[in-house]
Amino acid sequence: MSLPNLSEIEQELKKRHQYPYKWFQKQNDLWDNRTNFIYSTPYWEALIPQIANLVKTHNFNKQHIFQYAANRWYNFWSAQAVEQIFAEMENVETLADRKDSEKDFYLFGIPFDHKTSVFPRQFNKRFEYAQTHKAELITWLYENQSSQKRHHSKNRLFIVVYNHNGEHWKMKAEISLLKKAIKKYVQSFDEELLSTFTFAENQITLSDIIWVSE
Repeated sequence: MSLPNLSEIEQELKKRHQYPYKWFQKQNDLWDNRTNFIYSTPYWEALIPQIANLVKTHNFNKQHIFQYAANRWYNFWSAQAVEQIFAEMENVETLADRKDSEKDFYLFGIPFDHKTSVFPRQFNKRFEYAQTHKAELITWLYENQSSQKRHHSKNRLFIVVYNHNGEHWKMKAEISLLKKAIKKYVQSFDEELLSTFTFAENQITLSDIIWVSE
């Protein structure tokens, strides 16, 4: 299967925008296993019949499994696009083992996992406050990360997306905008500006935020 390019991924992701973004079900191994076809299904039109088949064969609640699969698909392919953007940058070295759950690439020799996160409402602070208190938001993000496979306290670059109309999740589909922000960050990267944490004993964690807003 040939993978779509960045422009095609953006087009496909935006097809998700015609439906509201909701989670009726917490992520769990059973539902993840049933919806793992999202990893090999980059096109929206191919995703829908596979979700319908789940409803038919496993008697899932139609709305609940649609949202679960569509959200996983949306977040995964947005992350794939971001990883591809980083891979195309100078001074970024990709990994031979793509199943490494603690890092996605090396940036100027420093290992990083990346995660695109919508600006969290539960942070209970304004976006402008977060921008001037970066370490506070990073700490919150590490402490409140999901308990799924990529839960860890190793180095991570957070891409925090924010939309002034409140629909932050839609920003994950703005691949061109994400690329512009990532390119600017990598070109002006300064290791001295990274935030340093000790979330785990005898482990120094380096982290930073790439802000993307409109």
